[in-house]
Amino acid sequence: MADIVIVGAGPAGISAAEVLCAKGLRPILIDEGARAGGQGYRRPADDLALDMNRLMGSEAQRYAALHRRFEALLPAIDYRPRTLVWAIDGKQLHLLHEGKAETLAFDKLLIASGAMDRVAPMPGWTLPGVFTLGGAQVALKDQGCLIGSRVAFLGSSPLLTLAAKQYRDMGADIAVIADTTPLSAKAAAMPALLRAPRTLLRGLWYMGASLRAGTAMLHGVTPVAIEGAGRVEALVLRDAQGRERRFACDAVALGYGLKPETQLADLAGAQFAYDTDFRLFLPEIDRMGRARPGLYLAGDGVRIGGADAAEASGALAAHAILSDIGQTQDIEAIRQLARQVERLRSFQRGLALAFAWPKAQIAALPDSVTLCRCENVTIGEVRTAMARDLGPVEVNRVKAMTRCGMGRCQGRVCGPALQEIVAASAGSDGATAGRLRGQAPVKPIALAAAGDGA
Repeated sequence: MADIVIVGAGPAGISAAEVLCAKGLRPILIDEGARAGGQGYRRPADDLALDMNRLMGSEAQRYAALHRRFEALLPAIDYRPRTLVWAIDGKQLHLLHEGKAETLAFDKLLIASGAMDRVAPMPGWTLPGVFTLGGAQVALKDQGCLIGSRVAFLGSSPLLTLAAKQYRDMGADIAVIADTTPLSAKAAAMPALLRAPRTLLRGLWYMGASLRAGTAMLHGVTPVAIEGAGRVEALVLRDAQGRERRFACDAVALGYGLKPETQLADLAGAQFAYDTDFRLFLPEIDRMGRARPGLYLAGDGVRIGGADAAEASGALAAHAILSDIGQTQDIEAIRQLARQVERLRSFQRGLALAFAWPKAQIAALPDSVTLCRCENVTIGEVRTAMARDLGPVEVNRVKAMTRCGMGRCQGRVCGPALQEIVAASAGSDGATAGRLRGQAPVKPIALAAAGDGA
């Protein structure tokens, strides 16, 4: 029997495990978190009195259902929480479980690694009190903490209004919801957004809830600076009419949508191609999630699609595994899953237009802005390195010359913005600028642990 390993216990990983278990298989499910659910369906600590029904709103029933499904799966799977996959070597995973290094061989590997925030730098974004949008939600869901008492939400993401509603419901004062994409872009994206009408209506309801609460909501803004002496004190913006406006606040939640966590897919041998809509290099897969023989990718870790698409793509990838080991499949069920994934990912392409990545704003940032927080590399240092004779024009060469992307996050935070700075400085496009190559360890680990697992 094939050794099947699933990495990631969010909606995609759980859905894949269900399909495999229904056929009598016992997959190993590896989860970096302490509890299954992923980021979107994160469970708070058991001793935390947090009303998740109130926090999740219209998604509360789906949230509870996913966790019930996982609990039902537990006897049929080998579940390994608090386990980090930090490297992949051939058909072997290198793991770190509570400080102890281990290795795990596999025959079939399904990576459902999820996504993380995509953020754009700006003056003052390194001040204490600036969080990613997802980080602000994690603080609330995991620990029941607010990042501030008066919070500004800045970026371009449908999650801005959702997170602001969650914070408002938990007692925070919302200083402003500021979206860098103009309303006209949202109107232009409407045909694609109508492919998921339920999700579209939910997003419109969140916007309406903010307006009903009297929250300032701006579109088409240009970030100027986050101000403060030692911590966040105000957010300064230029509105769509060109007027500079200052909003007093003690925290900023910053986010420009999500980007797939693709480092493990890279180490496992997936091929990548540049996607002009998302302005990211994404793994290449077939319709069922195959990246190469024995490697399958699902969920937001390969394409951003949301929880529904993650579940369907996880099930599809599991069906691909079953097919590849000779199990008979329900072809019509597979076709329905494939159509659902295609429809929801098409909706996400519409969102990429309605909530655009601010490439022009990034390219116009001043030299003094910190680009790489880990290594304290400024945009000016990158531009200076590129301006030299025979200077680098590709992100990995820029990384070697400046250390931008060499820090603890391995370029996961600064990488997308670095790509735009390199493309603008070289007069090229994002595809030519290249992508930061994944390398082990994908997250910081102790040297002793790396030695033990070698």
